[in-house]
Amino acid sequence: MKHWRIEQMDWDGFDPSLVNPEIIPLVKAASVVERNGVDYAAYLKNVFADDPDFRQAADRWAHEEVQHGDALGRWAMLADPSWDYMHAFERYRDSYRLDLDVDTSIRGSRTGELIARCMVETGTSSFYTALADATQEPVLKAVCKQIAADEYRHFKLFYDHMHRYLEREKLGVWQRARIAIGRVGESEDDELASAYHTTNEAPGQPYDHRRCIAAYMSRALKVYQPRHTNRVTGMILKTIGWTPHGRLHAVIARVFYWLLKLQQKRFARMAEAT
Repeated sequence: MKHWRIEQMDWDGFDPSLVNPEIIPLVKAASVVERNGVDYAAYLKNVFADDPDFRQAADRWAHEEVQHGDALGRWAMLADPSWDYMHAFERYRDSYRLDLDVDTSIRGSRTGELIARCMVETGTSSFYTALADATQEPVLKAVCKQIAADEYRHFKLFYDHMHRYLEREKLGVWQRARIAIGRVGESEDDELASAYHTTNEAPGQPYDHRRCIAAYMSRALKVYQPRHTNRVTGMILKTIGWTPHGRLHAVIARVFYWLLKLQQKRFARMAEAT
């Protein structure tokens, strides 16, 4: 069951004077990625074909992901009335598709797959929290807070199932860390770059991964503050089996924030160059 509905948002309270133009491209790109949750659920249900409890959970998860996309898409059309959310989504679907013809996880195990999903939910929960803090527009702030709360629940969903499989597959801390760090590094792949291209660039413009990932990341990483990366670090540490508090956590969080800001500057230079 959904914990909120799009109709509950105060859409009449939208204030165009408080819209930050730099945030609109992020929301457009995020809307189509979120709506594509149905494909991810199909992939997960193939990987967990003999696990009816998880398959049901994946369907509920996808249902909420689609609502996230629809809410973000509705806001983006208010911010840019010339933009068509569903047309952009169809462009995205034509540009980027998951390989659904699978029966095993690309992570090597079901535990590994669930670790990777925890990383995705860690990233989305922190991103929407950071975006809510970065915007002054009240409708987007409210939508992002609702989505961030959903994504944190989704993290817990995948985390709980991960522990269920961990009892059978016995992945060690370093194996879990390798999978987690590897999935974090995949944020620069074609998923987000294609989403930026199909939602923000003209249909006739050729796709260029370097240009599009730079345009997206230079904006997205800018919204993060130390409190957001502190939360990210804690969720990552919890997933791989380390205590997510204390001095080590604080040190890692500071280093992570420093690296994130270096990345933001690198992508900003790339965006200027392209």
